[in-house]
Amino acid sequence: MLYIIRIILRLIFPVVLKSMFSKVQQQAQKQGRQEPVKPEGSISIDYVPPKAKTGKTDALGDFVDYEEIK
Repeated sequence: MLYIIRIILRLIFPVVLKSMFSKVQQQAQKQGRQEPVKPEGSISIDYVPPKAKTGKTDALGDFVDYEEIK
């Protein structure tokens, strides 16, 4: 009985693996095709950083000139 199971597994196992690998390969090809093909030399920007807030320099405080006294 054990010998029959081994023979069946040796015949079925490669077929199952082959079908699984072909399914994975087909899915990978489908994912590769989904991205649109851009013409060479085209530029696209996906992220634009937010601009830093520019405040008035008056809001930072007054600058006081000083002289060092020895």
